[in-house]
Amino acid sequence: MRIIRAADCKVMPWKNGGGTTTEIAVSPEGAPLSDFDWRISMAHVGQDGPFSSFPGIDRTLSVLTGNGIRLAFGDGETVALDRAAAPFFFAADRAVTGVLVDGGIDDLNVMSRRRAWRHEVERLGGGGPCEVAAGRGLLVLVARRGNWQVNGVVLAAGDNAILPAPATVALHAESGGELFAIRLQPV
Repeated sequence: MRIIRAADCKVMPWKNGGGTTTEIAVSPEGAPLSDFDWRISMAHVGQDGPFSSFPGIDRTLSVLTGNGIRLAFGDGETVALDRAAAPFFFAADRAVTGVLVDGGIDDLNVMSRRRAWRHEVERLGGGGPCEVAAGRGLLVLVARRGNWQVNGVVLAAGDNAILPAPATVALHAESGGELFAIRLQPV
């Protein structure tokens, strides 16, 4: 299990220059925004605006803090996301504008190169023990609130773990904890 502490995450500008993102992990390591297989990051969105386009990439967006965001796609579809919403999967090369509901948000972005990798994002709440499994590829754990016990190691809020699959991990957090389990699989 590889642990990535919050302090070790890299802050970098958005592709479209509209803000900054905190990169948790990318493959291959050190890959630029134009040439990654998969990428996990968090961003602060402080104003309405278009999302960066990533040709050939699929994306899942989850709201971490704030009152939410409405995604207005170029084809007319709109989707409202808030902290209670399930992680939302969409093609990162679709034209989309984010409209904030009432103030800024922080979000979790998981992206993978279509036809090479696929991903799945699950939001878990604390309040007792549970297990998370991945059959192949990688399992990435992103701790957002509370301290999480992961196979005897503590992940504090902002810490992350990457485990090669097959993997089954025993998790435990106090009530009110939040963690995202990300399964990455080669196609």
